[in-house]
Amino acid sequence: MIAVLLLVTRPHPDADATAALLRAQGHETLVAPLLEREPVAWQIPAGRRFAGVLVTSANTLRATAPSQLTPLHQLPVVAVGRHTAEAARAAGFAEVESADGDAEALARCATARFRGRGQPLLYLAGENRARDVPAMLAQEGITVDTAITYRMRPATTLPAPVKEALAAGRIDGVLHYSRRSAEAYRACAAAAGLDAQALVPVQYCLSDAVAAVFPATGTRVVVAGWPDEESLLALIPR
Repeated sequence: MIAVLLLVTRPHPDADATAALLRAQGHETLVAPLLEREPVAWQIPAGRRFAGVLVTSANTLRATAPSQLTPLHQLPVVAVGRHTAEAARAAGFAEVESADGDAEALARCATARFRGRGQPLLYLAGENRARDVPAMLAQEGITVDTAITYRMRPATTLPAPVKEALAAGRIDGVLHYSRRSAEAYRACAAAAGLDAQALVPVQYCLSDAVAAVFPATGTRVVVAGWPDEESLLALIPR
């Protein structure tokens, strides 16, 4: 076992769950949630009958009052991955399918499931999205209504223990789950005068889009073979 100090940058409560997994593997952890979820008021479009629901993040469900989701519980859900699928089941949806991938995988799964149904899909989404899922499905003749349920506000500073550890060169690796949190990491480090030190640890990235935030040379960047946490954590030396 190679024990290392890892910085987890994802939002709460997922950051705590990831840190617990890493500690169970014998690693030390620091947590700096660099995005904070902020609910956005929304309503189910009046008079619309939907064939199903699309979800690309567990945060879309966590940001919504359970009572608001109740009228949708009878609809099938296609979730981007297993973590989001688990959140959908926890939110009361009984028929949930995981695309086990990224936005493109979700679009393929939704196309196979709903093409030819005639009724639109309801996409529960965040304000900032890396890919245009409705546009992908429009190419397949599927109409999608988008409901924005939350936005993520980037942090403006790193916690003091994280700044101290970066300055001392003690952090071995940083886990990045989204492009926006990776951008926030670099911005917060620069604001603290630690932009160079922030690039010294290995940057563990969930996807190529996340990895693109970091310089192509002079930075140790590794990318998960599949966009899920299991594949990301598998990159960490053991």
